[in-house]
Amino acid sequence: MTMSKTSVLPISSALDEETARAELYGLLAALYYVTPTPEILAQLRVAVTEAPRAGAFLEEPWRALVGKARQLSDEAIQAEYDTLFGGVSKPEVYLYGSHYLSGFLNEKPLAKLRSDLHAIGLERSESMSDTEDHIAYLCEVMRYLIAGDDVAVANLTRQREFFATHIQPWVNMLCDDIKLNTKANFYADLSDFTRAFIQVEAQGFDMLV
Repeated sequence: MTMSKTSVLPISSALDEETARAELYGLLAALYYVTPTPEILAQLRVAVTEAPRAGAFLEEPWRALVGKARQLSDEAIQAEYDTLFGGVSKPEVYLYGSHYLSGFLNEKPLAKLRSDLHAIGLERSESMSDTEDHIAYLCEVMRYLIAGDDVAVANLTRQREFFATHIQPWVNMLCDDIKLNTKANFYADLSDFTRAFIQVEAQGFDMLV
Protein backbone atom coordinates (compact mmCIF):
# COMPACT_ATOMS: atom_id res chain seq x y z
CA MET A 1 0.00 0.00 0.00
CA THR A 2 1.34 3.41 -0.94
CA MET A 3 0.35 7.00 -0.25
CA SER A 4 -2.23 8.07 -2.84
CA LYS A 5 -3.06 11.50 -4.18
CA THR A 6 -5.90 13.32 -2.48
CA SER A 7 -8.03 16.35 -3.07
CA VAL A 8 -8.57 18.83 -0.27
CA LEU A 9 -12.05 18.42 1.15
CA PRO A 10 -14.26 21.52 0.97
CA ILE A 11 -16.04 21.29 4.31
CA SER A 12 -19.27 22.75 2.91
CA SER A 13 -19.44 20.36 -0.04
CA ALA A 14 -22.34 18.07 -0.74
CA LEU A 15 -20.19 14.97 -0.41
CA ASP A 16 -21.71 12.33 1.78
CA GLU A 17 -20.26 11.84 5.24
CA GLU A 18 -18.27 8.71 4.46
CA THR A 19 -16.62 10.29 1.43
CA ALA A 20 -15.83 13.36 3.52
CA ARG A 21 -14.19 11.21 6.20
CA ALA A 22 -12.10 9.39 3.63
CA GLU A 23 -10.97 12.66 2.05
CA LEU A 24 -9.94 14.11 5.41
CA TYR A 25 -7.85 11.04 6.19
CA GLY A 26 -6.30 11.41 2.74
CA LEU A 27 -5.47 15.04 3.40
CA LEU A 28 -3.84 14.24 6.75
CA ALA A 29 -1.80 11.50 5.07
CA ALA A 30 -0.61 13.91 2.38
CA LEU A 31 0.42 16.62 4.85
CA TYR A 32 2.19 14.30 7.29
CA TYR A 33 3.91 11.91 4.88
CA VAL A 34 6.35 14.15 3.03
CA THR A 35 7.12 17.81 2.49
CA PRO A 36 3.79 19.20 1.19
CA THR A 37 3.71 19.74 -2.55
CA PRO A 38 2.77 23.12 -4.06
CA GLU A 39 -0.30 21.41 -5.53
CA ILE A 40 -1.72 20.21 -2.20
CA LEU A 41 -0.99 23.58 -0.57
CA ALA A 42 -2.67 25.42 -3.43
CA GLN A 43 -5.77 23.27 -2.99
CA LEU A 44 -5.77 23.91 0.73
CA ARG A 45 -5.57 27.67 0.30
CA VAL A 46 -8.72 27.80 -1.84
CA ALA A 47 -10.72 25.38 0.32
CA VAL A 48 -14.08 26.50 1.64
CA THR A 49 -13.88 27.25 5.37
CA GLU A 50 -17.55 27.37 6.32
CA ALA A 51 -19.13 24.17 7.59
CA PRO A 52 -22.59 23.13 6.36
CA ARG A 53 -23.95 23.83 9.83
CA ALA A 54 -22.79 26.90 11.75
CA GLY A 55 -20.77 26.02 14.82
CA ALA A 56 -19.79 22.55 13.60
CA PHE A 57 -16.98 21.12 15.74
CA LEU A 58 -14.37 21.00 12.99
CA GLU A 59 -15.13 24.42 11.56
CA GLU A 60 -12.80 26.54 13.69
CA PRO A 61 -9.71 24.30 13.53
CA TRP A 62 -10.29 23.88 9.78
CA ARG A 63 -10.63 27.64 9.31
CA ALA A 64 -7.40 28.19 11.27
CA LEU A 65 -5.52 25.60 9.20
CA VAL A 66 -6.63 27.03 5.86
CA GLY A 67 -5.92 30.55 7.11
CA LYS A 68 -2.39 29.62 8.14
CA ALA A 69 -1.78 28.00 4.75
CA ARG A 70 -2.86 31.27 3.12
CA GLN A 71 -0.50 33.30 5.31
CA LEU A 72 2.62 31.24 4.70
CA SER A 73 4.57 30.54 1.53
CA ASP A 74 5.14 27.07 0.13
CA GLU A 75 8.79 27.40 1.07
CA ALA A 76 8.02 28.29 4.69
CA ILE A 77 5.67 25.32 5.15
CA GLN A 78 8.05 22.94 3.42
CA ALA A 79 10.97 24.15 5.55
CA GLU A 80 8.87 23.71 8.69
CA TYR A 81 8.11 20.11 7.73
CA ASP A 82 11.80 19.38 7.29
CA THR A 83 12.63 21.10 10.59
CA LEU A 84 10.05 19.19 12.60
CA PHE A 85 10.05 15.76 11.01
CA GLY A 86 13.21 15.54 8.92
CA GLY A 87 16.82 15.18 9.90
CA VAL A 88 19.31 12.38 9.50
CA SER A 89 19.09 11.19 13.10
CA LYS A 90 16.59 12.23 15.78
CA PRO A 91 13.78 14.46 14.48
CA GLU A 92 12.16 17.21 16.53
CA VAL A 93 8.92 15.21 16.46
CA TYR A 94 8.43 11.51 15.73
CA LEU A 95 5.55 10.50 13.47
CA TYR A 96 5.59 6.82 14.42
CA GLY A 97 3.14 5.06 16.70
CA SER A 98 5.73 2.71 18.20
CA HIS A 99 7.62 5.68 19.60
CA TYR A 100 4.59 6.79 21.60
CA LEU A 101 3.24 3.37 22.53
CA SER A 102 6.51 1.72 23.58
CA GLY A 103 9.13 4.47 23.73
CA PHE A 104 11.12 2.89 20.91
CA LEU A 105 10.85 2.51 17.15
CA ASN A 106 10.14 -0.85 15.50
CA GLU A 107 8.79 -2.46 18.67
CA LYS A 108 5.82 -4.70 19.53
CA PRO A 109 3.16 -2.18 18.42
CA LEU A 110 4.61 -2.31 14.91
CA ALA A 111 4.55 -6.11 14.91
CA LYS A 112 0.90 -6.07 16.02
CA LEU A 113 0.10 -3.54 13.31
CA ARG A 114 1.73 -5.66 10.62
CA SER A 115 -0.24 -8.69 11.76
CA ASP A 116 -3.51 -6.75 11.61
CA LEU A 117 -2.67 -5.33 8.19
CA HIS A 118 -1.90 -8.82 6.90
CA ALA A 119 -5.30 -9.98 8.17
CA ILE A 120 -7.05 -7.44 5.96
CA GLY A 121 -4.82 -8.08 2.97
CA LEU A 122 -2.60 -5.00 3.18
CA GLU A 123 1.15 -4.66 3.20
CA ARG A 124 3.66 -1.87 2.80
CA SER A 125 4.88 -1.16 -0.69
CA GLU A 126 8.59 -1.75 -1.23
CA SER A 127 8.80 1.81 -2.53
CA MET A 128 7.83 3.20 0.88
CA SER A 129 10.82 3.81 3.13
CA ASP A 130 8.88 4.49 6.34
CA THR A 131 7.44 1.79 8.57
CA GLU A 132 3.72 1.13 8.67
CA ASP A 133 3.20 2.88 12.00
CA HIS A 134 3.85 6.28 10.39
CA ILE A 135 0.77 8.44 10.99
CA ALA A 136 0.39 9.06 7.25
CA TYR A 137 0.28 5.33 6.50
CA LEU A 138 -2.30 4.76 9.22
CA CYS A 139 -4.46 7.54 7.80
CA GLU A 140 -4.22 5.92 4.37
CA VAL A 141 -5.35 2.62 5.87
CA MET A 142 -8.36 4.34 7.43
CA ARG A 143 -9.11 5.95 4.09
CA TYR A 144 -9.07 2.51 2.48
CA LEU A 145 -11.29 1.00 5.18
CA ILE A 146 -13.83 3.77 4.56
CA ALA A 147 -13.74 4.02 0.78
CA GLY A 148 -12.59 0.58 -0.33
CA ASP A 149 -14.78 -1.60 -2.57
CA ASP A 150 -14.39 -4.85 -0.58
CA VAL A 151 -17.20 -4.63 1.99
CA ALA A 152 -15.76 -7.61 3.86
CA VAL A 153 -12.85 -5.34 4.79
CA ALA A 154 -14.02 -1.78 4.19
CA ASN A 155 -16.73 -1.52 6.84
CA LEU A 156 -17.43 0.29 10.11
CA THR A 157 -16.44 -2.65 12.28
CA ARG A 158 -12.97 -2.84 10.74
CA GLN A 159 -12.63 0.93 10.92
CA ARG A 160 -13.52 1.03 14.60
CA GLU A 161 -11.14 -1.82 15.49
CA PHE A 162 -8.22 -0.37 13.54
CA PHE A 163 -8.79 3.15 14.85
CA ALA A 164 -9.09 2.03 18.47
CA THR A 165 -5.99 -0.15 18.31
CA HIS A 166 -3.56 1.74 16.11
CA ILE A 167 -4.53 5.43 16.06
CA GLN A 168 -6.56 6.56 19.05
CA PRO A 169 -4.09 5.49 21.79
CA TRP A 170 -1.27 7.78 20.67
CA VAL A 171 -2.27 10.47 18.18
CA ASN A 172 -3.09 13.03 20.88
CA MET A 173 0.46 12.63 22.19
CA LEU A 174 1.78 13.34 18.70
CA CYS A 175 -0.42 16.43 18.51
CA ASP A 176 0.88 17.57 21.91
CA ASP A 177 4.49 17.23 20.76
CA ILE A 178 3.83 19.24 17.61
CA LYS A 179 1.83 21.93 19.38
CA LEU A 180 4.43 22.41 22.12
CA ASN A 181 7.34 22.66 19.69
CA THR A 182 8.32 26.30 19.35
CA LYS A 183 9.30 25.74 15.71
CA ALA A 184 5.77 24.64 14.74
CA ASN A 185 3.56 27.16 12.96
CA PHE A 186 1.51 25.63 10.14
CA TYR A 187 1.86 22.23 11.76
CA ALA A 188 0.67 23.56 15.11
CA ASP A 189 -2.63 24.36 13.39
CA LEU A 190 -2.59 21.00 11.63
CA SER A 191 -2.13 19.30 15.01
CA ASP A 192 -5.18 21.16 16.34
CA PHE A 193 -7.24 20.03 13.37
CA THR A 194 -5.93 16.47 13.67
CA ARG A 195 -6.87 16.35 17.35
CA ALA A 196 -10.37 17.67 16.63
CA PHE A 197 -10.92 15.22 13.78
CA ILE A 198 -9.73 12.28 15.86
CA GLN A 199 -12.12 13.35 18.63
CA VAL A 200 -15.03 13.40 16.18
CA GLU A 201 -14.03 9.96 14.90
CA ALA A 202 -13.79 8.55 18.43
CA GLN A 203 -17.21 9.89 19.34
CA GLY A 204 -18.70 8.44 16.19
CA PHE A 205 -17.25 5.01 16.87
CA ASP A 206 -18.41 5.13 20.49
CA MET A 207 -21.96 5.52 19.23
CA LEU A 208 -21.65 2.21 17.40
CA VAL A 209 -21.00 0.22 20.57
